[in-house]
Amino acid sequence: MSEEKVKEKIKTISDLPGIGDGSAEKLIGAGYKTVESIAVASPMELIEAAGLGEITASKAIRAARDSLEMGYETASKLAERRKLVGKITSGSKELDALIDGGFETQSISEVYGKFASGKTQLCFQLAVTTQLPKEKGGLGGNVLWIDSENSFRPERVISVAKRYKLDPEKVMKNVFVARAFNSDHQMILAEKAGDLIKEKNIKLIIVDSLTAQFRAEFIGRGQLAGRQQKLNKHMHTLMRLGEMNNIAVFVTNQVMSRPDILFGDPTAPIGGEIVAHNSKTRLYLRKAKGEKRVAKLVDSPSLPDGECVFTVTQNGIEDA
Repeated sequence: MSEEKVKEKIKTISDLPGIGDGSAEKLIGAGYKTVESIAVASPMELIEAAGLGEITASKAIRAARDSLEMGYETASKLAERRKLVGKITSGSKELDALIDGGFETQSISEVYGKFASGKTQLCFQLAVTTQLPKEKGGLGGNVLWIDSENSFRPERVISVAKRYKLDPEKVMKNVFVARAFNSDHQMILAEKAGDLIKEKNIKLIIVDSLTAQFRAEFIGRGQLAGRQQKLNKHMHTLMRLGEMNNIAVFVTNQVMSRPDILFGDPTAPIGGEIVAHNSKTRLYLRKAKGEKRVAKLVDSPSLPDGECVFTVTQNGIEDA
């Protein structure tokens, strides 16, 4: 069969070779609803989701990729796609300037820091500013919030909404919150988020915190490999949601103190290289005097390292 006919034939996952009605139903139930979702999956993921054989899974993925022309493309095409990237204001001009205009869609942004450094406060801020029109620094869309630490407080959303003269009740109805009780539940919530993105006009997914449940369940060096494997899968799910739907993903991360560092700041984020490699923009937050916080840009694919100061007030995140 010619390449043109393959592309013409494959419209749904049921059209993929080796995927019958039963397998398609299992894949859809596991969140693989489109040809695109199969194309970016690994064979092991499809084996786990639908009990496919390794050869069948590989053939299905290859056919999906062929139908979507997933190969090399010119830098000019990538530049055109980058024009679709949206940005969400942080509420602080200084912080926005540090990250080139706001938190981006199509990627994961991570903030980490000690207790009371402003991580969750940034989440409340973005839950509101995402709903602003684009000309005011928002995306005109709604928010999914995965809460793993029982830290969501509607009164904070209300106070930030009032700052922007938005109807607090309307703003709260556009923030969909799910409490994650363990790491498996958290991963399931992320996988099911794909079902709600178009239905609820979701433009931002918040995970607060990314690592709390994993850290609590996987204790000791003997369980480190298992934890990292699950965390890697979770991060890839979030990354795919951001890239395929042109939405922003914002995660907070806990920290630990490293006793082997004798000079400088011994604070290090949980999750190691797994979280570091999957997060495109990484900010380290630390508490300063009073309401002031310091944000340090630790990693970005296109921006230089830098720092800025902002404040956490009743109105949310503001310039110092």
